[in-house]
Amino acid sequence: MSATTDLDTLSDFFDRYGAALTAGDLSGIANCYALPGMVVSGAYSFTFTSPTAVALSFLGAAPSYLEAELVAAHAQIRDVQSLSAGLAMVAVDWEFLDSSGGAVPGQSFRYLLRTTANGPEICTVISLG
Repeated sequence: MSATTDLDTLSDFFDRYGAALTAGDLSGIANCYALPGMVVSGAYSFTFTSPTAVALSFLGAAPSYLEAELVAAHAQIRDVQSLSAGLAMVAVDWEFLDSSGGAVPGQSFRYLLRTTANGPEICTVISLG
């Protein structure tokens, strides 16, 4: 299976992931991850080995999206690099829409994606701040 570098496929994937994030759909978020998976930032790193662990790691984020009244997320794909037959690194800037229709800038991330029979899955998330 070759790495997903098709922008339409990646846009669909990140649309689904963004919708799950803003809806607080922990199961939907977990379904976007390959296992084991990892999150890396300048201040911490953690891994997860089950869908439950993925859901628990996003448990605190869901209320913050609701509190900020974020109702939609848009991933602006900045760069896609094929790393191997099944891996791609994707640079994404997130932008959110609040309940009054205003744009809210988000963060930038790099996602190491694995292409599976079910489509892209996130192996590693790197927060760029």
